This record gives sequence, structure tokens and C-alpha cells, in this order.
Amino acid sequence: MDAELIEKCRDPALTPAIVEQFVAAAGSDDPLAITIKADGRLVLIPKPQSTEGALAVVKEFAGRAMVRVGLTQFPAGLGIRDVSHLQASLFEPCENLRTGTALFAKVARIVTQWYGQPTNPELLPQLFDDAVVAWRNGSFEGENIFKADDPGGPTFFTGEAVPPRSPLFNASVPARQPLSDDAVPDVGMRVDLSRIQGDRQ
Repeated sequence: MDAELIEKCRDPALTPAIVEQFVAAAGSDDPLAITIKADGRLVLIPKPQSTEGALAVVKEFAGRAMVRVGLTQFPAGLGIRDVSHLQASLFEPCENLRTGTALFAKVARIVTQWYGQPTNPELLPQLFDDAVVAWRNGSFEGENIFKADDPGGPTFFTGEAVPPRSPLFNASVPARQPLSDDAVPDVGMRVDLSRIQGDRQ
């Protein structure tokens, strides 16, 4: 993925390396990419040839299926009650990256809080994997993670702690037991995050 685009458009709570890994693991290299799932099944659609065509497909399915769009596979229609308000900017690479990484950063903070905000960097692959799974499924610990409150605090182990933000919807994340830094699960390195430590800011 283009490094300049990442640097310009990413949420500042995520390092460029995290963003690159996130898009590689859960996104797409096609700005017009659309993924639609209804009743747990993938809906096959013709590949959109234009932004207008892609937006028409999203408006057709939003509200009655899970629709993901663009580079980050952002959940289309999130926070919108009327599909007519959906905009073509969903497919603009920088805007999609900006909104997608901002939402993924919130997911990361929820997952980090769930683990008790550990500081052991050996836990990073597990936190990242859990955040990616939550992004793909739209849920974490039985809760809709996109509608959950942003708890603030650290985003993985990078950057400054973020203060709590206003919730997108009125929902909460259940309390959980902190995880000791010494309790490192034997999960292996399922995602190559070897460059992340060097890209800390």
C-alpha cells in the first residue's frame, strides 16, 4: 500500500505499520471493493466499474445486509438511518482510510481494554489478531463493536493514550478481568508484525 497515502490519511492513534498490516489482513487493494453478506452468506455481485455504480450497489443492500466497502472494508451505513445519505466518499481512498482506521483504532482500544491494558509487547500479535477478527465479524465478546463506546486509553502499545470519546451509539463494553503481563498466551505469530516496533512514534 502507498506509504504516502497511509501517512496522510491514517488515524494518528495507529502507526503506519499497523495500518498497513490492518489493510493487508482485513481490507482490500481495490478502492471500489464491496463485500456483501446476508444471513451469513456471501452475496455475489458484478465488480463495480465506477464510483457511481459502487454507490448504487451499496444503497441497494445497505440496511438489509452487511455491506463493507473500500480499502478498509468499512461498514457502509454505520450511523446512517437513511441510505440516501450515503456518499461516494465511501470509496475515495483517503477518506475510506481515514474513517476506517479511526474505527479500527476504536476497536483496538476496546480489545486492549479487554486485556486489561497490558504493556508486554509480546501480547501485540494476539491483540492485533483479536481486533482484526472483531473488525471482520463486527462483534467482540458478544457485543456489536462498532456501536460500542470508545473507552479511550492506549491503542495497542503505540502513541499517547486517547481520552474516552463520545459513543457512536449508546452501548457499552462489558467489564473484564485484567490480564497479567506475565500471562502471555502461546498463540504464535499469526500476522507478520515484525516492523511495527520500529515504526513507533
